[in-house]
Amino acid sequence: MVLAELGGQIASALQKMSNVTIIDEKALNECLKEITRALLHSDVSFPLVREMQTNIKKIVNLEELAAGHNKRRIIEQAIFSELCKMLDPGKPAFAPKKAKPSVVMFVGLQGAGKTTTCTKYAYYHKKKGYKPALVCADTFRAGAFDQLKQNATKAGIPFYGSYTESDPVKIAVEGVDMFKKESCDLIIVDTSGRHKQEATLFEEMRQVAEATKPDLVIFVMDSSIGQAAFDQAQAFKQSVAVGAVIITKMDGHAKGGGALSAVAATKSPVIFIGTGEHMDEFEVFDVKPFVSRLLGMGDWSGFVDKLQDVVPKDQQPELLEKLSQGNFTLRIMYDQFQNLLNMGPLSEVFSMLPGAAAQMMPKGHEKESQAKIKRYMTMMDSMTNEELDSSNPKMFNESRMMRIARGSGRMVREVMEMLEEYKRLAKMWSKMKGLKIPKNGDMSALSRNMNAQHMSKVLPPQMLKQFGGMGGLQSLMKQMGSGKDMMGMFGGGKDK
Repeated sequence: MVLAELGGQIASALQKMSNVTIIDEKALNECLKEITRALLHSDVSFPLVREMQTNIKKIVNLEELAAGHNKRRIIEQAIFSELCKMLDPGKPAFAPKKAKPSVVMFVGLQGAGKTTTCTKYAYYHKKKGYKPALVCADTFRAGAFDQLKQNATKAGIPFYGSYTESDPVKIAVEGVDMFKKESCDLIIVDTSGRHKQEATLFEEMRQVAEATKPDLVIFVMDSSIGQAAFDQAQAFKQSVAVGAVIITKMDGHAKGGGALSAVAATKSPVIFIGTGEHMDEFEVFDVKPFVSRLLGMGDWSGFVDKLQDVVPKDQQPELLEKLSQGNFTLRIMYDQFQNLLNMGPLSEVFSMLPGAAAQMMPKGHEKESQAKIKRYMTMMDSMTNEELDSSNPKMFNESRMMRIARGSGRMVREVMEMLEEYKRLAKMWSKMKGLKIPKNGDMSALSRNMNAQHMSKVLPPQMLKQFGGMGGLQSLMKQMGSGKDMMGMFGGGKDK
């Protein structure tokens, strides 16, 4: 997961505090000291960290809190909301509309991953039902058009560019006009980058912007610059009307937190973050779910959205019906493993499940976990229909296990390990029994139907303890308004 180290340190500080018998000024200061250290290590600027610390102490006045208040929960709520405030610019970005042509212009320094990000942005919207197209107006960098052409062909997205024309304005205008005639509703213009913020770059950007009249200008930035992102984002904002920011290379730098907070300070909304080189390593940046995942609380709604993308529409009602019945077979496990592998990087998927990231995806073990899932699926390929449709693991006697091991080229010990995993997942699945099924089997409504009782079953016991048990979770959901904001904490309750 992005910023896994920062998230781990903050979650560890909260965990230590929840283990303290009495929450007093000393325990609060110790917790805040660890969180401050983690944020500064992630290159968040000192004034922002100090402001956050001051605000938390104002909210959590231990002397004024009446007896009976759950101090742990109040402190955690304060930390959650202050982290959200730090990363939230307070204004939404322009969102393209289907069937209405929108021009989006990408700007940024050379080496930030602008051309790759253009294709990722186009591919993301293509999966959502848009008709995107790419225009290469970068005539400065040798090989820019070849790179865009290669990426676009791989993603199946139409593109336009020229090997002979050197005027970026002319190429941009021709490309935009051509794709408007072809009824594309999202036309993405990739512009030239430079090694530094020089006058010629800004002048060229202004000319392309004047000629194409983009609905949105997206600034692409490398996360490794940390809090220096503030000056860079401000400089670009003064030259063109930057409406949104995409931060790249968030998977490889500890300074990502500094970049995110610095951009938010310029009041520019971060709309996506790049988490790797592959086309699907590209995440929507939404502050509440992001902070929720950072603290190990998961992003239930994000998980449901990803599941929706990989489960065919006609199969969704059937899957939800099985979920509400709580009856888990090996065939269901096989199908869910298949869905899981199609949902993108496993570390990202597991970070969306409350408390699951640490247990199911140990740091740096993503390839190992992926190989294990594929190994389990190979073993299940050697099972009969009767075995796959059974929910009784006791039917697997020694001879059956030996047959499955021989058929899949594995050892009996590995078959036993797979059956243990099945038992563990069956136990988790059974906890969802009785979940209210949304009308028409709509998976996007699933997160809204999660009440405190179901949420308490999904949460790991340690995290439930942090909320003050079942009673604490119920009162928190009531306090935050019929569970909607609470679901926001877990990434739910968003308008889609």
